[in-house]
Order: sequence, then structure tokens, then C-alpha cells
Amino acid sequence: MATPKFDAPATHTNAWIFQTWLAFILSLSAMGVGIYLLPLNGWMKSYLGMGFVFSISSTISLAKTTRDLEESKRIFNRVDEAKLEKLLAEYDPFNK
Repeated sequence: MATPKFDAPATHTNAWIFQTWLAFILSLSAMGVGIYLLPLNGWMKSYLGMGFVFSISSTISLAKTTRDLEESKRIFNRVDEAKLEKLLAEYDPFNK
């Protein structure tokens, strides 16, 4: 079974990009306001804020790492497929 070729990455529409940024900004704002309005002292709010920031940064790092791993698999598959095509192109079963 042949593997599908991934010639070009999928592109996103402007509406999708806007929606993802809007959702990110709204969730960030809602969580920030929620932490700010908690009936806690400043140290506890700061601790929750730090945890929130670390959660965001680790989520971004995880998403980037996952994307990079998938892209490296595509590149490896392309190189492997090119080697196989070259080998098949050079092979002549009638020339012995």
C-alpha cells in the first residue's frame, strides 16, 4: 500500500486564524479576571497566575513539539520514498 504524498501543508483560512486567536484571547482574559476576582490575598493570586502562565507556555511547547515531530516524519518519508523511486528507476529486470 502506497503512502499518500504530502506535497504542501494545509493552509488555514483567515476566519479560522481569527477564531483561534479570539478564543485564545478570550480564555486568557476570562482566566485572568477570574484569578483577579478571587477572594484571596496577593500571594495566592500570584501563585495561581504563575501556574496559569506556565500552563499556557507548556501547552504551546507541546503543540510545537508535536507539529515538529509530524513534520520530521513527513520529511523522512519523502527521503525514503525518493530513495525507493531511484532504486526502482535504476533496476532493469531484463538486463542481466
